[in-house]
Amino acid sequence: MIPQSFYYFEAYKQVKKYGKEVVFSVPSGNFGNITAGLLAKKMGLPIKRFIAATNVNKIVPDYLATGNYTPKPSVATISNAMDVGSPSNFTRILALYDQDYKAIKSDIEGFWLNDADTRTAMQEAFQKYQYVCDPHGAIGYQSLTKLGDNEIGIFLETAHPAKFLYTVEETLGQKIDIPEALSSLEEKEKQSTMMDTSFGSFKAFLLGRK
Repeated sequence: MIPQSFYYFEAYKQVKKYGKEVVFSVPSGNFGNITAGLLAKKMGLPIKRFIAATNVNKIVPDYLATGNYTPKPSVATISNAMDVGSPSNFTRILALYDQDYKAIKSDIEGFWLNDADTRTAMQEAFQKYQYVCDPHGAIGYQSLTKLGDNEIGIFLETAHPAKFLYTVEETLGQKIDIPEALSSLEEKEKQSTMMDTSFGSFKAFLLGRK
């Protein structure tokens, strides 16, 4: 998680020249990436605030709005990397802030979209900027459309749009170029090893590999 925080320093370095306060919008499912950003802020990086951007599995945005943390069964969405009803890294955020709700709320703002609004955000980003968002990044993008005059926003992506090819192409009505590093995998043979669920079998398998 600490190595992941370095990306925030690099991103900040690139926009520092604009002289504005920096806001990071982080698509969040298990909340590991945004925790890395919060660590960067604790290290001294002058980030004004974070936006925890989620889909309808809005457990943390609800917590930020009410102070009540209520995990729920996850709901399937087109931004499926964020289909988490009980994010495991949330306990790390609580520990980072000594369980202080007001302190957490001062640094993190919640935001969420349903699938229909996520598709709209994808279309808007493409029409305005010719930028192809994956469904997760689209929620991050949309959360930054109403920044203050002295703020500059950075939204993080989850993966290349090609990973969500059907959803992206259907939403945008555009063919998406697949990177060579990804397309080359289509020609490779899938390999798998069957084993039972015991730790002993797993350990023996790992130790037996050359």
